[in-house]
Amino acid sequence: MIANKRKFYMGLVGLGLFVILLVVMFMPVFSGKNAFAYSDELFNEISKDSSYQVPGLQEDSQEYIGKSIEVTVGMEGDDQAQQTALLYQKAGAEATASGSNLSINGDLGTIVQSCLEDADAMYQNNGAAVSELYGYDEREVMYNWWKSFDKMGKALDEQGLEDEKKFVNDVKQDAIEPAYNFYQIEAQSISDRLGIVIFALVFYIFYTIWYGFSLMFLFEGFGLATKH
Repeated sequence: MIANKRKFYMGLVGLGLFVILLVVMFMPVFSGKNAFAYSDELFNEISKDSSYQVPGLQEDSQEYIGKSIEVTVGMEGDDQAQQTALLYQKAGAEATASGSNLSINGDLGTIVQSCLEDADAMYQNNGAAVSELYGYDEREVMYNWWKSFDKMGKALDEQGLEDEKKFVNDVKQDAIEPAYNFYQIEAQSISDRLGIVIFALVFYIFYTIWYGFSLMFLFEGFGLATKH
């Protein structure tokens, strides 16, 4: 039995409109995308812009020019070790693959600068330049940089080179990872998209409250209510 018709119909209409709008949001009406894909792309573009730290890392790398390192890292397989050796050789280091193990001997600052050049090209969505330089897929290049830096950081830690380990990890996290994750996404400053960002956040809050009140009215219409 309906105890309060007014609230029941308010809740029913509210839920109905909620569902209709939800269906619309799943349709490709936002530049050929649905609302969820559009908002995901928007926030990825803004995140990419805010994650760009290559210039600062390039400046920091100057402190490590002339700092020689010698490490052996284990890669995921023979092919990856061979591919990764090429990255370090292009950076002017001595790099030799033996099975899945990769021995690296070179200048840390120069190695990092070469890596950052690749990361910057990926940030600019110029993966073709990276692929052409090494002769294989640009995403694999960045993954190989990431994997070798991850292993190198641990090897440097074992040698007691704390500053070098921290810097290598900073490059891995602040340059290689974003370059790989945001590749082929166009960076957008939040100031340029502030209106749509504010609208999206306000709408999300309003839409959630709308759903909650619609349910509340519907239950109250049936005579179900919470009391202190």
